[in-house]
Amino acid sequence: MKEKLIRITTLPASMGGLLRGQLLFMTQYYEVIGISSPTGNNSTAIDNMDQVGKDQNTRMIPIAMTRKITPLQDLKATWELYKTFKKEKPLIVHSHTPKAGTLGMFAAYLARVPNRLHTVAGLPLLEVTGSKRILLDFVEKLTYACATKVYPNSFGLKDIIIANKYTSAKKLKVIGQGSSNGVDTSFFDPNLYTTEDKINLRKDIGITKEDYVFIFIGRLVTDKGINELVSAFEKLNQKYTNTKLLFVGSREEELDPLHSNTETILKNNKNIIMVGSQSNVKPYYAMADSLVFPSYREGFPNVVMEAGAMGLPSIVSNINGCNEIILENKNGYIIPVKNSEAIQEKMQVLYLGHQKGESFNADTIRDLIASRYGRKVIWEEILKEYQSLN
Repeated sequence: MKEKLIRITTLPASMGGLLRGQLLFMTQYYEVIGISSPTGNNSTAIDNMDQVGKDQNTRMIPIAMTRKITPLQDLKATWELYKTFKKEKPLIVHSHTPKAGTLGMFAAYLARVPNRLHTVAGLPLLEVTGSKRILLDFVEKLTYACATKVYPNSFGLKDIIIANKYTSAKKLKVIGQGSSNGVDTSFFDPNLYTTEDKINLRKDIGITKEDYVFIFIGRLVTDKGINELVSAFEKLNQKYTNTKLLFVGSREEELDPLHSNTETILKNNKNIIMVGSQSNVKPYYAMADSLVFPSYREGFPNVVMEAGAMGLPSIVSNINGCNEIILENKNGYIIPVKNSEAIQEKMQVLYLGHQKGESFNADTIRDLIASRYGRKVIWEEILKEYQSLN
């Protein structure tokens, strides 16, 4: 009989999207049970718990959890988790996302689950100040104290956790080279598109085959470095008019608005193309020449891995995650945070290199991602970690 492995996320979208395929893989070795809130905020398949269970061949147990600080609901969820763990008697409980981590690790500790594992994919609390920060720091320390092992999904994040004294270094481990689930290199594969396909994809949104296309994928907000990117492109585009900047992502004017001068450029520069949020971003990678991702902060960005899997060189800011995926001069460039001049300089380097036929080798870029962050590579490393606990 297989030992039981319970995976917990606050919302089903995290289990169905961020951990896509991982639970299904683990069913070969464990009886896998998923715990998440009954439904998420959307009606998509990955946000529907029943559909996630079918896709991952995993028995799902609904336990309502909120993403906010809700003491009474949190207490109820902890009790439900505790009862579930006592009934199921798992060998391993492995949590993801902040609230599921706190409640799951505390309940697993009370239920005396032998292996209590928590993955950290980012620390939004670092941007919080005052009394709320004090509370969140305490909760973070409680989560780690209840866990037997904590897995930051990048080496930079591990350093941040140690610097903030959330737990001891001996309890921390980065699995493999980082990332929570890697990238599906069979899906993000440039060989799925012919040259003619790429020309037609470009034509559909007003880009010619002679244009050099920089792409950004993500939310169009200040925290993603959009103001600096737009300013850099505006200056570059004045010199090289056959450059295009393609934005794939949603706007969030109320939560994190862009600067007024950025909005003016977005409105007036016809070489900046905005296609909004897309359910399938792969065709946009296929039509692009390079990724520019000047974010201020990240966990372990899927976008940079996906672009690499598609053979694109990347310009990324020198932040946690990005500066681990990108190896300087091998698959892209690392630039200082919030530095428009540095973005422009490296965009020009990539453009001129392309014009001279001296671009990065797409196969080399793809191989660097596949060997370190291919999805099955990550799954095997996680499995190896699980089996070391038996």
